[in-house]
Amino acid sequence: MRTPFVALVAVVMTLILGPVVVIARLFRAPQGPASIYSNAVRLWARSIDWAAGVRVRVHGAEHLEGINGAVFISNHVSWFDIFALASHVPWCSFIAKSELRRIPLFGFAAECVGIVFLDRDNRKRAFESYKVAATEVRRGRSIVVCPEGTRGIDYHLRPFKKGPFVLAIASQTPIIPTMVYGSREVMRKGSFVIHSGTIDLHFLPPIETKGYDYEHRGALMTAVWTSMADAMQSLYGVSSSEPSIAASGERVE
Repeated sequence: MRTPFVALVAVVMTLILGPVVVIARLFRAPQGPASIYSNAVRLWARSIDWAAGVRVRVHGAEHLEGINGAVFISNHVSWFDIFALASHVPWCSFIAKSELRRIPLFGFAAECVGIVFLDRDNRKRAFESYKVAATEVRRGRSIVVCPEGTRGIDYHLRPFKKGPFVLAIASQTPIIPTMVYGSREVMRKGSFVIHSGTIDLHFLPPIETKGYDYEHRGALMTAVWTSMADAMQSLYGVSSSEPSIAASGERVE
């Protein structure tokens, strides 16, 4: 019965909070860390965590001290990665695939709270989306990106796409390498069955982007991938032997 209950809570909270953020935008309520938009995102995500019987343990919170806008680079193995991150990353938004924009109410409400939708099949539009996101980060909002693209079937790190690192360089703000562990056991890819459990959210030491330019995106990507792969190995014994550079080359995703 857990899965239907989580689905019900997600729908009810969307129906409640969606109109709230839409009205707030119509009345031009300001964005910010304590804004109605930020609080709505956190409440929505935590409600889903609660319904699923999920507890999120945060590690490395000290690495967020003094951060005023950052790009959080996270691994991705479950939908519950998103709920865990949205529950604890301060004033955050996400880079999401453009298909989610078409979901009634949810799509427009997500846009109101600052979600940046990415058309992965159109390189020019993708770059424009990253420019918008970079502007938001410079304003102090944090952006969460999963550079592996789609969800994985296990915890080993897969190759990263270069686009998120173009975003980080454009914003000239720190990257926070972020690891989510335990979400696969809650809800794995390809399954709608939800189990209660604990998700560990690890914020690793920031990696600066100041002084980097477009030509350094590959080196920056490798540094972040290595940081996350080393932590995954040391904390959980998960080895990631694949190359850190995505086979898709220059395609922005």
